[in-house]
Amino acid sequence: MQVLRITRPGGPEVLDFEERPAPTPGASDLLVRVHATALNRADLLQVRGNYPAPPGVPADVPGLEYAGEVLATGPLARRFKPGDRVMGLVGGGAFAEQLVTHEREALPVPENLDLAHAAALPEAYLTAFDALVLQGGLRMGESVLIHAVASGVGSAAAQICRALGARVIGTGRNAEKLSQASSWGVEKTVLCEDSPPRFAEAVREATGGRGVDLALDLVGGDYVPETLRAMAPQGRVLLVGLVAGRQASVELDVLLTRRLHVTGTVLRSRPLEEKMALAQAAERSLVPLFRAGTLTPVVDAVYPMREAREALSRMARNETVGKLVLRWE
Repeated sequence: MQVLRITRPGGPEVLDFEERPAPTPGASDLLVRVHATALNRADLLQVRGNYPAPPGVPADVPGLEYAGEVLATGPLARRFKPGDRVMGLVGGGAFAEQLVTHEREALPVPENLDLAHAAALPEAYLTAFDALVLQGGLRMGESVLIHAVASGVGSAAAQICRALGARVIGTGRNAEKLSQASSWGVEKTVLCEDSPPRFAEAVREATGGRGVDLALDLVGGDYVPETLRAMAPQGRVLLVGLVAGRQASVELDVLLTRRLHVTGTVLRSRPLEEKMALAQAAERSLVPLFRAGTLTPVVDAVYPMREAREALSRMARNETVGKLVLRWE
């Protein structure tokens, strides 16, 4: 099989194709023919040498999600059979024509989705669902602040909020991207052109002075103190990304007086059991909504795998709305 591997730390130009033996599924594993994968910010960081792969996955082959067809199953696997369409998250190695995954980490691809669009689903939707619902306790009627709402995770989070009857306020740094947010259920957008960003006053005004109940922070850095000022009493902040920086200076009295809850979360480095539990919860709660058309992957463009370098460069320039998909031909 072919893989697209990192030859050395650097930019997209360090990616190159290599022929490798196909993996062998374990007792409860699936061997999947990967039809498509999607780009994530973690892939860009890994190519640059700034985000090592966790133990047990190929250190030089990026890729955190896939959609494809089951080629073979281990002797104890029962959930899927050869020919079934599946999708899911992996710790790495999805930039390959084949991969192995535990059957309980895999999700069935809804019948109304093609595999290219299905590949854009796992990372964005499972990240958003886990943060908003499983950890954030999102409830009907609440107000939610989503940073980088035009990103893959941001657009997924907005659609989940809409499906659950929550009101969404979204931020972003590009007015053209934000103009598309209403189609995902975003009621109000705030353009963050200043540095440091200023959005708390606009958020509190949009909520009648109360602030939001829940915030999904996909950027970190100097967004964090402003996010805390935008929260309602006993509000919950889920910190998921750090693209704006790893450090922030916060006013602790805001945390105290408003009794705020701040939770940091990642998916890639979690134990296998936790990833399985998330996949099973997503299969129960999300897959039916995709079948019904309530949720839809937001795909900016689909590239053939041979143009992966160009796609990664485009991601680095922050030119996308939603996900970039790579398709094996």
